[in-house]
Amino acid sequence: MNRLQTNAEAAARSAAAIWHPCTQMKQLERFPLIPIARGEGAWLYDFEGNRLLDGVSSWWTNLFGHANPRINAALVAQLGTLEHAMLAGFTHAPAIELAERLSALTGLGHAFFASDGASATEIALKMSFHAHRNSGNTKKQKFIMLDGSYHGETIGALAVTDVAIFKDAYGDLLNHNFVLAGPSFADAPHGVALENGCCDECVPAANARLDALLHAQHAEIAAFILEPLVQGANGMRFIPAAYLRHAREATAKYNVHLICDEIMTGFGRTGTMFAHEQANIKPDLLCLSKGITAGYLPLSCVLSSDAIYAAFYEDETAKGFLHSHSYTGNALACVAALASLDIFESDDVLAANKEKAARFNIIAKPLKQHPHIANFRHIGMIWAFDIIGPYVQEPAFGKQFFTRAMQHGVILRPIGNTVYFMPPYVIEDAQFQLMIDASLKLIHDLSNT
Repeated sequence: MNRLQTNAEAAARSAAAIWHPCTQMKQLERFPLIPIARGEGAWLYDFEGNRLLDGVSSWWTNLFGHANPRINAALVAQLGTLEHAMLAGFTHAPAIELAERLSALTGLGHAFFASDGASATEIALKMSFHAHRNSGNTKKQKFIMLDGSYHGETIGALAVTDVAIFKDAYGDLLNHNFVLAGPSFADAPHGVALENGCCDECVPAANARLDALLHAQHAEIAAFILEPLVQGANGMRFIPAAYLRHAREATAKYNVHLICDEIMTGFGRTGTMFAHEQANIKPDLLCLSKGITAGYLPLSCVLSSDAIYAAFYEDETAKGFLHSHSYTGNALACVAALASLDIFESDDVLAANKEKAARFNIIAKPLKQHPHIANFRHIGMIWAFDIIGPYVQEPAFGKQFFTRAMQHGVILRPIGNTVYFMPPYVIEDAQFQLMIDASLKLIHDLSNT
């Protein structure tokens, strides 16, 4: 094997050989790839020993740091036992144990494993449609999504995604579903103050829109899919828990499934293990991925209600849920997930994160009070704020902010004019301070260019 030696060599060889995700490859001529040689804790290191603070948890996946010793040890032990066996007609301990633990955490039944978030969305949509069909509700073929929603980039997932840059090119391939305006500050009564990125006063009008749509179209609606509490790709838009509670009541009334997409919000990111807990509800289908393996290996899962599972439990094979892929329930991925759940329990991570977030909010006060910052918001281990000023209108603003942030030793990837911090849970006070200092310096520099 021809081992890489330098950053320049790694960037050149990668650009020549790999089609990188979510990337216009021609832009690599101006914004070269950032080679990563290794990781340790909250840091990533390039081939020349320079380190970068992983302020976005490697696309929101890493929970307990890179090269975590406990997860490493669990994987090494599993490698000597079983790396993979197909789950069609067979089973193994890691998949069984993970399914049992996820069920105990959520109160939902059978776990259907897959590889990534978009796959989980596809599975949930198919389960909802097919369960209705098996139950004789053959007209229920459409789905409700919130405006600005993002649920993945496979064909079914794109059909319930409302982010134009991902969706528009494939519009002719997609089913047409219902886009519903969620809670918006345009709905708030005059004089209501913005508080932490959302307001309960915005909810009644949004509830009325949902009720009207369900009343008029429920006969053809299979499910309502939404990201509980936070829409990630929509600029970290916060959704009040009160809206989620009403969505559960309204969908149940009309025999419409509620799908909670917790691909990003699950596993402690919003402060509770799962975001929907803060609304005290139980969805019909729950999609999990990203943090499920603490950023180690590809894995996703859909947990279903007993009623949906029962709709497929028949003698006739065609009424079963025949979705599959070769690596379903991969033993190594399941062991990584089990090791992550062990850390949650042994380290009382949710309580520790609450204390850590309180300290971080004090550190973040200068950023929150900055005149070029609007709508500073926080929930759990997510912080977000909107940068205001003429310079954010530049087409390359996001790339420039990203590139300049790395010059200060931090990885930050703005969504439009929204900058967010979503660090690994192992981040320390000094490292969070680095993100604040870098952001303040960048805003100062950009506003004076």
